Amino acid sequence: MLKKLVVFISSGLLLLNLCGCRSLLFATAGGVVGGVGTAMWLSGKLTQEFNASYDRTVLATESALKSFNFVIARESREAYVTTFRSHYFDGKEIWIDVRRIAETSTKVEVRVGAVNPDKEACSKILERINQYL
Repeated sequence: MLKKLVVFISSGLLLLNLCGCRSLLFATAGGVVGGVGTAMWLSGKLTQEFNASYDRTVLATESALKSFNFVIARESREAYVTTFRSHYFDGKEIWIDVRRIAETSTKVEVRVGAVNPDKEACSKILERINQYL
C-alpha cells in the first residue's frame, strides 16, 4: 500500500515537473505531505463502538482515566462529542474522543503519543472504559 502511494505521488510530481509549473508543484507537494501526515495520525488511533448511551460512555471514560490515576488535563464537551486530554505513565499525551452515534451507541477513539503511537496503551484504555460500562 505504501509503495503504491509513493509511486503515485512520485508520478504526479514528475508529471507536474515536466509541465514546468513549479508553484503548482510545490503546492501539490505540500498538500500531499499534509494528506500523508493526516493519514498517519489517523492510523495511530484505536476506535471502538460501544452499545451504551453517550452520557454513560463519557462517565465511563472519566472513570477509566481516574482509575489509572491519569489527571485529566483538558475536557471539552460539544453537542455530541466529548474530548479528553491526559498524559500516559511515560509522559506521552493521551487523546480520547467520545462521539454519539445513536441514542444507545457511541464511538470512542483513543490515541496515545503523537509520534510512534502506543496502540497497546490505547487498547488498555479502551478495555478499562468497557469495564466501566
